[in-house]
Amino acid sequence: MTTLEIDTEHGPARVELHCAPDGDAVLMLGHGAGGGIGAKDLVAVAQAAKAAGMHVALVEQPYRVAGRRAPAPAKQLDTAWLTVADEISARFDDLPLVFGGRSSGARVACRTASAGQAVAVLCLAFPEHPPGKPEKSRQAELDAVEVPALVIQGERDPFGRPSAAPHHEIVVVAGDHTLSSDLDAVARAAAEWLGRVVRPHL
Repeated sequence: MTTLEIDTEHGPARVELHCAPDGDAVLMLGHGAGGGIGAKDLVAVAQAAKAAGMHVALVEQPYRVAGRRAPAPAKQLDTAWLTVADEISARFDDLPLVFGGRSSGARVACRTASAGQAVAVLCLAFPEHPPGKPEKSRQAELDAVEVPALVIQGERDPFGRPSAAPHHEIVVVAGDHTLSSDLDAVARAAAEWLGRVVRPHL
């Protein structure tokens, strides 16, 4: 593992790089609003992706690096993420990039997929709406993604469940918003999908 600090407009971001021996694509994963890159589902998916031959970059947003728990505004998150994506892309000679993350990180991945030229988007526990407020839907962020997308969602997630569409798939697993009830199922779903959607870009 290699740790990088990447300067962004909003302070340094930190990246944990887990390189596969002959990696032919890069999966960037962002954390949830109040959590970090050590979340169990992120770790499980990172291990599965690396085993499947992808480099993995676990990205810690500047507000977390600075020790704050309250997330930065969406625009700052997106700007910092795209700065990191540029650095990662340059480091890996423009290998295909897959954007992903859990919860808030999944929203960032969706919003930046087009600008960052991601070939696919992997969402873990996409927060469809705030708990108890289905009228405040974030479905539009997912619907705006124009590349293949996968959402892995807990069946009891209080943040709701997004709707499927022709270009994005929904896989429902046991558990809640943490996705920690069946990490094997999460890892399997991610690895199968990554193999299916990323390989055509190689």
